[in-house]
Amino acid sequence: MKSGINWLQVRVLYRRELRGALRERSIVVNGIILPIFLYPLMLWVMFSAIVFVEGISQGFVSRVVVIGLPPQHAALRDSLAATEQLELSDAPRTAAAALAAVEAGELDVLVEFLPARQGADALPGNFRVQLSYDRSEERGRRAQARIEGTLGRYRDAWIASEADALGIRREELEQFRIARRTVSSERQMGAFLLSQLVPVFLVIMVALGCFIPSIDTTAGERERSTWETLMSVSASRLSIVTAKYLYVATFGIAAGALNVVAIMLSIGAVLRPLLRDSGEAFQFSMPALALPVMILGAVALALLFAAAMMILASFARKFKEGQAMITPVYWLALIPAVLAGQPELHLTPKLALIPVANVAVMIRDAINGEFQWLLIGETLLVVLILVGLCLWLASTVLRFEDFLLGSFDGSFWRFAKDRLFARGARGATSGMSE
Repeated sequence: MKSGINWLQVRVLYRRELRGALRERSIVVNGIILPIFLYPLMLWVMFSAIVFVEGISQGFVSRVVVIGLPPQHAALRDSLAATEQLELSDAPRTAAAALAAVEAGELDVLVEFLPARQGADALPGNFRVQLSYDRSEERGRRAQARIEGTLGRYRDAWIASEADALGIRREELEQFRIARRTVSSERQMGAFLLSQLVPVFLVIMVALGCFIPSIDTTAGERERSTWETLMSVSASRLSIVTAKYLYVATFGIAAGALNVVAIMLSIGAVLRPLLRDSGEAFQFSMPALALPVMILGAVALALLFAAAMMILASFARKFKEGQAMITPVYWLALIPAVLAGQPELHLTPKLALIPVANVAVMIRDAINGEFQWLLIGETLLVVLILVGLCLWLASTVLRFEDFLLGSFDGSFWRFAKDRLFARGARGATSGMSE
């Protein structure tokens, strides 16, 4: 049997793998259905849940007790009573009893008016306000914010009234004001939000797209007892493995691409209504050059994940064993992707050496319009070197007949210890003896 690659055979076997995969429900669901619907649906559920919880929180009626209000500021009590979703307790309480009620959850906030401190603060009519609430409870935090808003408006009105009585103009009283102006455009704000979501989702979906096919085409073949039959066809073993590898990488690329398209089509419809009340405007678009960078990143990740997962899964005899063997690879791939979501991180020569994180940051910078082509080249080179090492390792493993025939009982790590490392050690010992 020939040992080289016959690309005609690879094409025939590759098409066979694709046809077989499209008949497998688990592969279709994980490789096509989930990338299209999962994360857009998750975005909608997540932000809808936030809005729902926010609405419930705003609907809370805050239970408040006021103690020690100075008689000359009786209007403040009327302002508090008129505040929406605020209920003043008329039951007379001491400060200690009211504080105990707040701690017990019977009240949300204790508003205690205290005398002004000595010095310039101790002017006629001045006072201090102390708010006691449970910060660990949403009700307490919501009530505190409502009361502080009412107190702030009353304080400003009272200071303005006192200033008018003293003949102080409003401009002199205000002295200075703070004006806020953002220099970021709607497009930049939308690109920033996309850059936080797309890279992480892309890494997750590419890895998930490779996950099931890599197990099915190796451990699944052994479990169905079709591996040995496939190895007996006229095609070379290297052609067979190459076709399987390209098939797994194809599903990884397809899953990533479908997920990005789904996010781009749905993110505006999902987020715009939810962000309407924030006062921020978003335009969800990205530079034209970001698309080829994303495609290159997805291809590089798919080639890497497909190679790593297939090597580990090929030692399993059953589908569940394959899942157990490559699940750690899946989770280890997600850690650098999540870490790369930090906005302050940018692609640097050192970061370009970290697998997966380098691609995620590269894509994020591209969405934001930052194209450091030398570092992009370094990132892709690092990933391709790792792919080459995985392929070299796979070609080394293929030389062992017991692996191909499925008679070896153990994981990749045991195989590496018993065969690869032991073989290298024997070769080194033989070289020294000569």
